[in-house]
Formats: sequence, structure tokens, C-alpha cells
Amino acid sequence: MAKTIVVKQIGSPIRRPEKQRQTLIGLGLNKMHKTRELEDTPAVRGMINKIPHMVEIVEEKG
Repeated sequence: MAKTIVVKQIGSPIRRPEKQRQTLIGLGLNKMHKTRELEDTPAVRGMINKIPHMVEIVEEKG
């Protein structure tokens, strides 16, 4: 079973650079307080580290 993490959007993409908006969309987040369960890979962790002010890791599973 693969490790997963639950990510929640806590910041708005309004008045943010386009790269940060695209990173949110890449994570599957586009609305405030939306959560997604994603596979815990280096690519996903890197995307989260690019926008730590807009997302938070709620839970780590596995």
C-alpha cells in the first residue's frame, strides 16, 4: 500500500503569481478549504514546498 497525504488549501490564489496558481491546480486544489488525498511522492512534496503559505498537510497515512 502506498503512503498518502491529505492536503488542504488554506490560502487564496487571488493576487498570486501564475506559477503558484498552476501549482494549486496541479495538486487538484482550486477552492478554499478543499482537501485532496494524494500519493506521497517527491514530486507532490516539491509542489507543496513551493506554496507552503497556501496549503497545509492535514494527515499522513500509510
